[in-house]
This record gives sequence, C-alpha cells and structure tokens, in this order.
Amino acid sequence: MPNQTFTPANQSLFALFKQALSGDNQEDLTKGSIGRAAFLLSVPMVLEMMMESVFAITDIFFVAALGSSAIAVVGLTEGIITLLYAVAIGLGMAVTATVARRVGEDNIDGANHVAAQTIWLGLGVALAVGIPGSIYAIDLLQLMGATKDVALQGEGYASVMFGGCISILFLFLFNAIFRGAGDAKIAMKSLWLASGINIVLDPMLIFGIGPFPEMGLTGAAVATTIGRSIGVLYQLYHLFSIKGKIQVCLDKLKLDFAVIGGLLKVSVGGVLQFLIATASWVFLVRIVSHFGSDAVAGYTVAVRVMMFAILPAWGLSNAAATLVGQNLGANQALRAEQSVWAITKYNLIFMLFVAVVFYLFSSNIIKLFSEDNQVIFYGAQCLELIAYGYGFFAIGMTLVQAFNGAGDTMTPTAINFVCYWLLQIPIAYWLAVTLQMGPSGVFLAISIASFFIAIGSVILFRVGRWKTIQV
Repeated sequence: MPNQTFTPANQSLFALFKQALSGDNQEDLTKGSIGRAAFLLSVPMVLEMMMESVFAITDIFFVAALGSSAIAVVGLTEGIITLLYAVAIGLGMAVTATVARRVGEDNIDGANHVAAQTIWLGLGVALAVGIPGSIYAIDLLQLMGATKDVALQGEGYASVMFGGCISILFLFLFNAIFRGAGDAKIAMKSLWLASGINIVLDPMLIFGIGPFPEMGLTGAAVATTIGRSIGVLYQLYHLFSIKGKIQVCLDKLKLDFAVIGGLLKVSVGGVLQFLIATASWVFLVRIVSHFGSDAVAGYTVAVRVMMFAILPAWGLSNAAATLVGQNLGANQALRAEQSVWAITKYNLIFMLFVAVVFYLFSSNIIKLFSEDNQVIFYGAQCLELIAYGYGFFAIGMTLVQAFNGAGDTMTPTAINFVCYWLLQIPIAYWLAVTLQMGPSGVFLAISIASFFIAIGSVILFRVGRWKTIQV
C-alpha cells in the first residue's frame, strides 16, 4: 500500500504550500504519497473556490446599501442563475472526468482534443440560455415571486447577468479542464483575477465613484460580468499557450461531434444531478418568498455567507474528483478510494469548524451586510439552523464529487432526486407552511436533507460501482 502521508522530514509544510501555489507540481498524481497529492491539489482548489465565493459576498455587501428590495432582486436572480450553474457544473464534471482519465492514461493529445471541443460546447449552451434570459428578465423575476415594482427595479441587473452568462459557463468549463489535468493553479489564478476586478468595479459602478457612471443595482451585474470575462481571457491565454500541460491548437478546434457527444453523454447525469439540486433551491426561495421580502433578503444574505464556507469545501471535493479520475485512468482503483476517504476526513474537520463559528456568531456576521433588524433575524436564523447539517454536508459533498470524478454521474443524480425532491421540498413546505414554522422550517429542512445525502453516499460509495465506469 502506498504511503498516505507526507512528512516534514521530506518536505516542510510551508515548502509544499509554496509548491502548490507556484504550480511546480507537474508530477504524477497516481504515484507516491496520497496525502501529498491531495495537499498539492487541494490548496489551489480551495483558494480558487474562496475567490468564487468572494463574488457572492462582494455583490451582496455593496448591494445591501441599496435596501432590502435590491437584496431580494439579487437573491431571486441568483435563484434562476443557479440553474445555469447546474448546467455549467454538470458539463464541467464530464470535462474534468474525461480530461483526468486521459491524463491518467498518459494520453495528453486526447486531453487536448477534449479541451478544444469544450469551447464549442460552452458557446452553444451560452447562446441558448443567455438570449432568452436577457429578453424575458422581468417575467422570470415575477415567476420567482417578485412584485411588479421589485421586478422593474431588478430588470437591468437580471438582464446583464443573463446576457453575460457566457462568462459564467466558460469560467466553469475551462477551470474543469485545468482541474482534470491537475493544473489547479491556473484555475485558481483565473478566479483571483476575476474576483479582484469585481471587487474594484462593484462600488465604482454601483455608486458612480470617480469617472464611472452611477448604475445602481445594474452596476453590480456589469462589474461581475466584466470580472468574469477577463478571467475567461486569462484562461484562454493558458489554453492556447505552448507551456501548459493542456495545449489547444487551431487544428483541434474542428468540430468533433463524437467527442462532444461523449461529453454530453457523461454530462447528462451531471446536469440532471445539479438541476435537481439547484431547482430544489429555487423552490425553497419560492417558499421563503411567502413570508415577505425581508425573509428573502435574510435568506439571500445567509446563503451568500454560507457560500464562503461551502465553496472552499467544494475545492477539497474537487481534489478528490481529480485524484479519482487520474488513478482510475492508471488502473489504481484502491488508491482512488484511499484518496477519497482521506479528503473526506479533511473536509469534515473543516466544515465542523465553520459550523461552530456560524452558530456562535450568526447575528454578528449578518450585521456586516444589513442593518435591518428583520433581515438580521432571518439571516442569523438561517445560518444557525443550516449549521447543524454542515458535518453531513461535508461527507456527502466529497463522496458525490468522487462519483463524478469517476464519470459515475447517475448515482449522485439518484441521491439528489430522493433527498432533495422527495424529502427536502416536501419537508420544507410542511414545516414552514403546514406547521406554520415560517422560514425556519425551510432552513431546518436543508440540514435534514444533508443528513440523508451523506448516508446514501456512504452506502453507495462502498458498493463500488463507480470503479467500473468507462469514460
């Protein structure tokens, strides 16, 4: 059995951290210490996801100054945009699994070909979603429960977010390529760049600082879209660079429907998996909207804060997906399984720590984003109740990503359908409306669903069907 830990005698923790950030880790992840491989992958992936969460935190921080209606617009728009995230992440799972498998097989040319076809895949989806979303922005907001006045106020914000969805798709898909190749530092730096630009532009475009026009709520969407677009340009530079592990040449850009079809086949389960999960969140927002804009605003702020914790944990889970894909490609199923359990332990420790912090300081955290007492009340309540399920969430998240890294996207799809649609939504409605618990019933249902996802994932992971999937 390979050694699963790295020791300071071989290389100090600081040196490993520096190596992970510098990108000087172009080594074989299918050999040597599992702990070392997990560390080198996890550090940039965690930092990447932290930068993704900064997008959410930054927008809501500055938009909060415009009032609870503006916060509600962001929350309702985000409820719809999460459906696009579902498609992007689902497609990204197929890309990561396929690229990782090709790299594990030492077929770099095949990985390059997959990367090139991913560009066409993202472009097609972006056009199909962005154009109608931008045109019917008001109707979509009202469909989510916004009043006519709130929908009119949020038209510009929603239109820009939908119209700029190509930057969202490419940012996810291109980073999926780099993760699959084990080149996580490029994915990290692209999010750092995009988030940094968003942080600078957000207050300038919202409030009209200096030479910039005062665009209000719409300015937040413009800043986010510009930031993400520049991040995509950075990714494209590295995809077409001759120095990277993945190199896309012009001859690879010829449409190959067989490769695209293969990606779509693997991604069907992934897209369904996340559509099921994110659509359930849309229904949760809809249930919360029964109790007014303050409840939606509090829920929106709390969810944005939670993303700051969940996305770094997602980074750890992404490391598990890459290690599973590459090790299965190298015919090392046992090493793949050992990698997953190691990362599950790290993720569990991290999320339990976050749960304690959120539970103890919930009100103080929400007060950073709003001075409205009702918004603070609902937001703090949300943080506290969902914190109960964070440990289970960490386990389920890691194992689900392990399935996805193996190309077994249908197993998590089944888990999500049962736990979100057959359990979470009915329980949320029953607690919130039937038992008249209000929004707290919705928040509690989220923790209950996390428990069942963790149990189901552990059982099915031990069964081991994921080890036999061909990508």
